[in-house]
Amino acid sequence: MGIGNVSERRLAQPQIGVSVVILALGPHEDSAVSGRSRLWLPLVRRVKQPFMGAWALPGGDLRVGHSLEESAFKALESTTELHPKYLEQLYTFGDPARSSGGLPMVSIVYWALVGEAETKDFAEVDNVKWFPADELPELAFDHRRIIDYALWRSRSKLEYPDIAAKLVGEEFTLAQLHDVYEAVGGQPLDLANFRRKMLASGHLEDTGRKRHVGRSRPAAVYRYRRGDTADNAFLLPPTEMPGQSSQQHDDALSALTTS
Repeated sequence: MGIGNVSERRLAQPQIGVSVVILALGPHEDSAVSGRSRLWLPLVRRVKQPFMGAWALPGGDLRVGHSLEESAFKALESTTELHPKYLEQLYTFGDPARSSGGLPMVSIVYWALVGEAETKDFAEVDNVKWFPADELPELAFDHRRIIDYALWRSRSKLEYPDIAAKLVGEEFTLAQLHDVYEAVGGQPLDLANFRRKMLASGHLEDTGRKRHVGRSRPAAVYRYRRGDTADNAFLLPPTEMPGQSSQQHDDALSALTTS
């Protein structure tokens, strides 16, 4: 039986579920920036209250006999049919006001970066639709705050090689890597300066192969040197999250921009 009044709901045992933020590299629809990519993510239209009809992150309840990671994978599979190679725990959100007067809710949030090949061409299916990360609709609960936090995490860790590699792939041209840095960082980067800085960083190694990208001449293919991975220990609570124009974000990209 449902819990009737607001006071009773506030004192009830919190519901615990999982939500998933999937960030993927995709095309930019604006013809003025044709050829550049942007970050996209899938959202699910809610079919019940609260927030019926609003867009929300894929998610679901914890499953009996399943780990947190397994529950996150199952929730993602049942709503979006996505099968990312990994999910990383992002943060746990449990503000008492996030349920908007309903039963208290705690969401254990996972996130992943996936390549465009895993997105099935960003096709809209049933109640699932892909949105550009910088053009999101009105979202249910506190899901905008969760997405902002995931975006900030990806931008603050962009200098770590495995963050970019999860979007562009294990092997890439410098132009493709430049595209990833622009999409995640949210600002244009001078290509010549970017090439020079990346080659001087010591993180890349030439595979000895070349690749055609578009109509340009064959370009050298690189990969990150083994052992260059992100340190996942760094994690700030969302209340301490800097804005997207913060000094920390600017400093992370300053070495790749021109003065």
